[in-house]
Amino acid sequence: MPTFGADGPGFAIHDWEVDHMSESYARPRSAYFVVVDDAGHVLGGGGVAPLEGGPADVCELKKMYFLPEARGQGVGEKIVQQCLDVARRFGFTQCYLETLERMTAARKLYKRLGFTSTCPMGNTGHGGCDRFYVRDLRDAK
Repeated sequence: MPTFGADGPGFAIHDWEVDHMSESYARPRSAYFVVVDDAGHVLGGGGVAPLEGGPADVCELKKMYFLPEARGQGVGEKIVQQCLDVARRFGFTQCYLETLERMTAARKLYKRLGFTSTCPMGNTGHGGCDRFYVRDLRDAK
């Protein structure tokens, strides 16, 4: 996140769950996927969980973090697809996410995967984000 200037107040890097990932994603209707290279080094990951303060049928795509060496390799797309698949199994009908204008590669990926622009939803506490997307999960993409 600091690479993109997203390390101040209002950004996900300061969320309680960042320091408590196992506990956070052990909650109902939550999952987190980690990408590991052949040597066992963590390259990144991403997850889904119910949207805090949102409707019960809406999840949030969360904590999509990847080291520079993992970017541009299709890893992010695979993680997003896994997250969307598990979100459907959890019974969510929509997936919401927050990001930044300057995260152009991520925004292109989200749009390619069927996310569309929306207004802020829920109560994430991420006032630093300036782009918001949602995707309907009732289709099979």
